This record gives sequence, structure tokens and C-alpha cells, in this order.
Amino acid sequence: MNAPEAKRVTLRFAMTKPRAFISRRIPRSALEIIASACDYTMWDDLMPAPRDHFLRAAAEADGVLVMPTERIDAEFLAAAPRVRVVANMGVGYDNIDVPALTARGVLVTNTPDVLTEATADLAWALLMAAARRVVEGHKAIEAGAWGAWHPFYMLGQDVFGATIGIVGAGRIGAAIARRARAFNMRILYHNRRRAPQLEAALLAEYRAFDDLLRESDYVVAATPLTAETRGLFDARAFALMKDTAVFVNISRGAVVKEEDLVEALKRGRPWAAASDVFAVEPTPRDNPLLSLPNFVGTPHIGSATLRTRTDMATLAARNLVNALTGQAPLTPVNPEVWPIKLANGLR
Repeated sequence: MNAPEAKRVTLRFAMTKPRAFISRRIPRSALEIIASACDYTMWDDLMPAPRDHFLRAAAEADGVLVMPTERIDAEFLAAAPRVRVVANMGVGYDNIDVPALTARGVLVTNTPDVLTEATADLAWALLMAAARRVVEGHKAIEAGAWGAWHPFYMLGQDVFGATIGIVGAGRIGAAIARRARAFNMRILYHNRRRAPQLEAALLAEYRAFDDLLRESDYVVAATPLTAETRGLFDARAFALMKDTAVFVNISRGAVVKEEDLVEALKRGRPWAAASDVFAVEPTPRDNPLLSLPNFVGTPHIGSATLRTRTDMATLAARNLVNALTGQAPLTPVNPEVWPIKLANGLR
């Protein structure tokens, strides 16, 4: 038995039960949901399985529970013809070729809502850290560079009463806006569609993209990654921002042209930036952003709280089990597939 195979943990139940593959170790409570209804195989490790093992395991499954780092594409479809549901443990699903799976009649589910508040919290942690130079200050103490107090030492940007511009007014964007009210901030937003509830509840004001960039003291990217948003924040966008602005990205790394952000930060427009996501993840240690004093980065931990990750795994497990046992999935991405599944006896 080779090393990857040794990490497989399989529980066998009645042959009439559907077969599932879980691509990474998940919390026990979520695993028990799957075990109650399925014969499952799990890659029992915190790190991802080799791609060839992942595809072989998926080929034997009727449904898979995957992480946002697993590619679900044409190669997957060719290797796993039995699969009829892909339960993604994440709200974003840019790792999945949804049109291709829909054309094949494969249901896709995700985990919205349960990670909204944790991700909004992290957006604010990044915003505050960049605005008040928290990481830079910590490094100064570590380096023994905490000198005498003077009126211009470690000056940051005010948050209370400032203007925040949120690009992407979905669940997470709205949660970020709710927190902004506690700081007495003027709230601007840009979205594909107007958000009248956000406007009514928080006095948020819609702006065209360029206008939002010009007016905001804080620009927060909370948009999903699409063909339209890929590379949205580029040299032109950064040049429109104030020279006192702080840019925060908690969406996807690819919405930003990183090389443009590096140059913009060197020029001081925006004044600072913070990001939980990068173009390449894990980002290499020599990423030029990491050498800039006016940049703060975190390793894609927006949903990384114990309760939130447990809730995400539980929702993904329920989606998987529901879809494999003839019950409606809780949060389908392509719900148009589900009636077809029922009509064809889930085949």
C-alpha cells in the first residue's frame, strides 16, 4: 500500500447506501451526518490529497464533499462519471466549472450565510490593522525601534466618521456595512443590482464604481470572482482612490492585479492595503506585497473560527446527504438540476 492510500479511511455500510468521498478531514459532527446515510471514503488529512488520488476516489463515489481548493472541472467530470452532487465547503465556487456540471446534470451546492459574520469580522480586523498601522507597530517593538514619542509618530487614518465604499453588497458586504454604522460611517456601495434593503436599513448610498473609488476613505472588495470582476482593481482603479485611502480585499485574490497594487502602494495611492486573499495561494514568501510596510496580509482565514468552520462542514454534509437520499438540497448553486434529478430517480 503506497503512502497516499494509507491515509484513506473507509467505513462500510449496507450496499444499498450511496457512496460519498470527502476530500479532507472534517469535524466529527459533520462526518456523523454523512456516516448515517452513506458509505464514505475520506482523505483523513488536513492537507489535500494528490490529484491522482483525488480523482480515483471521486470515480467510485455518487457524491463528493470538497474544499474550495479542489478543482472540479472537465478532468474531474471525465474521471468521475458516477458523481451526481458536488457539495462545496465554501460560499465561493470559482473552483467549480458550474456550467459544465449543470450540463452533465450534476448538482452543485455551497455554504452561504454560515460564514458571513466571521468573514465580515475579519474584514474589519484588516481594515483597522491597516488604518492604525497595527502590524507595523508590532514589528517596531520587536525590532527595538520604539523611540521617543513625537507628534508625527505612527500616524494612521481615522475610522470613526469616515466614508466606507463596499464593492459587492451581498451577504458579506451587507454585514460589513452593518458594522460600519457603529463607527458612524457614511456607507457607499457598488453592486450589479441596487440593494434597496441596504439603503433603507443603513442609509447606504449607491455609487458607480469610479465614483465610489473617488469618494471613499476605505474601499472594501467583497465581490465574488466572475469574468467581470477579475482584475477589477487595477492601476486605473487605484489611481482613482484618495492618497489617504485604505483598500481591503476579502473576496478573491484574482479581483486584484497584484503587480498594480504593489506599484500603487509604493506611490502612496492608496495609502495602505490589507488582504486575506492572494492571486496565488499559498502566496510565496517573496511576494513583493509582503515587503511593503503599508500592506497587511492574512492567509485566507476569513471563515476560520471554530464555530464557523463546523457550521460550514455541517451544511455541506447535509447538502450532500439530502441530494443523495432524494431530499431537497439546502443551498443549491444550480437548483435547475434538482427537478431533473428527481425525474430521473437521482441518476
